[in-house]
Amino acid sequence: MSKLNVNGREHTVDIDPGTPILWTLRDTLGMTGTKFGCGAALCGACTVHLDGQAIRSCVTPISAAEGKKIRTIEATTDGSDKVGAAVHAAWVKHDVAQCGYCQSGQIMSATAFLKSLPKGKKPTPEEIDGAMAGNICRCGTYARIRAAVADAAQSLA
Repeated sequence: MSKLNVNGREHTVDIDPGTPILWTLRDTLGMTGTKFGCGAALCGACTVHLDGQAIRSCVTPISAAEGKKIRTIEATTDGSDKVGAAVHAAWVKHDVAQCGYCQSGQIMSATAFLKSLPKGKKPTPEEIDGAMAGNICRCGTYARIRAAVADAAQSLA
């Protein structure tokens, strides 16, 4: 049995400790906002936060999450996350999503990045590109992603 804190709610799951967080979220808890992309931590579609850090949930075992807080894309729209709300608003404003498949991972990486910045810091395009480098977008909306992250940072300043 594993005790998990997901989006501020406690869950007890009877699952192999080596099961990736991704499959625990999707198959056991029914939280399908986090996507499966490559299964090898290369694309970023499965990005969630573990104690505030962006991680690849497809390769991180559930045992690594015990006693820690998991935050998923579902928690970025519940009104409790000012940074998540700013990122979502910027995503819409800049029409970032095309197919949308990578977007939950992109948004989770952008949110973790912006939360890591000192208050009022406006990231450079290079800093944004560096923070988002591990997230692949097959549609190639990288310029819009960069603009949305910059816009979200500006709105939080």
